[in-house]
Amino acid sequence: MRIVVVGAKGQLGAAVVHAARQRHEVIALDRAALDIGDAAAVRARFAELKPEVVINCAAYNAVDAAETHALDAMRGNAIAVRNLVRALDGAVLVHYGTDFVFDGQGSRPYVETDAPNPRSVYGMSKLMGEWFALDAPRAYVLRVESLFGQAPGAAPAKGSVAGIVNMMRAGQTPKVFADRTVTPTAIGDCAAATLRLLETQAPTGVYHCVNSGWCTWLGLAQEVARILDLPERFEVIRLADVNLPAARPLYCVLSNEKLAAAGVPMPTWQEALRDYLQGLPQEA
Repeated sequence: MRIVVVGAKGQLGAAVVHAARQRHEVIALDRAALDIGDAAAVRARFAELKPEVVINCAAYNAVDAAETHALDAMRGNAIAVRNLVRALDGAVLVHYGTDFVFDGQGSRPYVETDAPNPRSVYGMSKLMGEWFALDAPRAYVLRVESLFGQAPGAAPAKGSVAGIVNMMRAGQTPKVFADRTVTPTAIGDCAAATLRLLETQAPTGVYHCVNSGWCTWLGLAQEVARILDLPERFEVIRLADVNLPAARPLYCVLSNEKLAAAGVPMPTWQEALRDYLQGLPQEA
């Protein structure tokens, strides 16, 4: 397949490019190469490249900043997706969503048919992006969450998991939520699942593309300590203890049963975390 990846230098984008290049023709575009918020630029570039698949790894991910920069969030997470859809010309679209489209008030893993109810500007902008993506004749909307990992040759890993790991390895004391429940997901597993859906021509639509199982952030930190044989030194907090500009969903576990039913079973988050930690250099 001839695949265009936009947002190719981000954490997930780099993993998708690395995985796809092993079997497909890949054109990797970062923001400097293509601003997908510019509709005319997107149309011109896609007319030139003629992709069979477009994988959108670009996003505005500043959750708290979005509360006061709503137009930036909407441009990056919604309008940009509309621009991609209008320029596809028959190509398949893959777009990544987020658990933040849910309110986090549930007590069981969210499935794809559960009604979204975002509680932040970021979550609303991502939900609008999903709606635009699903206007495409053939589109996969893959919701991901709590991503971790680093593609070969890419920039150092970012995000909450990397922050916890780096602090613990440095002998510092990370703050970890005891009441936020998530499904940590490895970028490599997410990239592999994306390609599997495309290559098997699985039914299009919304999927939760996450590792299996769930944990609190405290539980994740405890598993890091166990795998790395480090002392359990954390500052345990609750969401109500901190004053964050954007609301976070407390329980944001995503079920990946639909993905498994499509022939794409996912490893557990513990297996994915172990593989990530064992691949780190000896010194932090």
